[in-house]
Amino acid sequence: IDIVISYQKSSDGLHLLMDSTGMKFLGEGEWKRKKHGSEYRRQWRKLHIGIDAKTLQIRAVQLTTNNVSDSQVLGDLLNQIPQDEQINSVYT
Repeated sequence: IDIVISYQKSSDGLHLLMDSTGMKFLGEGEWKRKKHGSEYRRQWRKLHIGIDAKTLQIRAVQLTTNNVSDSQVLGDLLNQIPQDEQINSVYT
């Protein structure tokens, strides 16, 4: 799936902030676990995000399994930035 992100191009070069967060899904919920015990499946995914430090606009995203590190998807995130846009720095 290709994701199109609307953004305002940086005029003086892009300072890119990269980070990730875990997301829980496909579980019945905490209330059911407390009521019926621990027989439920919880799955995690990791959302890696690249943000313009100046405008705080999201510039790149990648959803992976929980065991993938930021450094493993850095290339994929940078490939989402147009080649004609200068990247001054990347902070992870």
